[in-house]
Amino acid sequence: MTRFKRIAVLLGGRSPEREVSLVSGRACAQALREEGFDVQEFDAGKDLGDRLHAYRPDAAFNALHGRWGEDGCVQGLLELMEIPYTHSGVLASALAMHKERAKAVFRAAGLPLANSILVDRRAAGERHAMEPPYVLKPVNQGSSVGVYIVRPGDNRPPEELRSDKWALGEEVMVEDYVPGRELTVAVMGTNALAVTEIISKTALAFYDYDAKYAPGGSEHVVPAKITPSVTEQAMRLAEQAHAALGCRGVSRTDFRYDDTKGKSRLIVLEVNTQPGMTPTSLVPEQAAYRGMSFNSLVRWIMEDASCDR
Repeated sequence: MTRFKRIAVLLGGRSPEREVSLVSGRACAQALREEGFDVQEFDAGKDLGDRLHAYRPDAAFNALHGRWGEDGCVQGLLELMEIPYTHSGVLASALAMHKERAKAVFRAAGLPLANSILVDRRAAGERHAMEPPYVLKPVNQGSSVGVYIVRPGDNRPPEELRSDKWALGEEVMVEDYVPGRELTVAVMGTNALAVTEIISKTALAFYDYDAKYAPGGSEHVVPAKITPSVTEQAMRLAEQAHAALGCRGVSRTDFRYDDTKGKSRLIVLEVNTQPGMTPTSLVPEQAAYRGMSFNSLVRWIMEDASCDR
């Protein structure tokens, strides 16, 4: 018997990941309806608190991505309203969304990381902040929004960083480029599910926004074709990253696996506290690999909801 019946599914919102969140949220809302919950969808705007107060849900399924929904903001609202909610709490969400703060936690936990610095975005757009190749990332966005790879031979950084139209924050992370393969591991509760290799089909050849969400943008190989020892290491590192941040529910940790020139090293890139739940998303694929249907996964996430996360 479920603890909850009346569910508010939070989706959309105001971040650059709004469209992806709408797809995730609608898919989760449909699964919850099929599982017997009473569901109402809430596009999360500035009036969200008033609308939730009027609806009086038993719990909230948080399907928001990016700022205001995945960074501790809406979690704080739900805590104040005493509405149980899914995924991670205020602190873990805020830490995970800020890439440099998350790295400080990972570093203290002894996890393997790429070297990085924070730079004013205009300064990063004027001259190379480190020797190419390197990666430029907004420090508090998700879904690879605003990520650029600066390659050897590039004379200048991306000019978009100097534009008055830039709306992804005034600080960017400049990080050593790690060659090799893209891996990701979902953690459900406290246990890793599997390791997926992501092979991008986009022109940029890395897991950018289009590779994540466009049909055919990437190939997901689950389980990844890597050795058992690397598989085990990736799964343990994902569990450690999840625990270090204090994550709850489901998270997903992204890695680079450098197997070039005889190397074998895993580098933790970041933890996603509210992974995508779209038709091309990675967590539902790993759950399916472990024998769990999409509806069962969504139900598990919903039943895990609480306050004080």
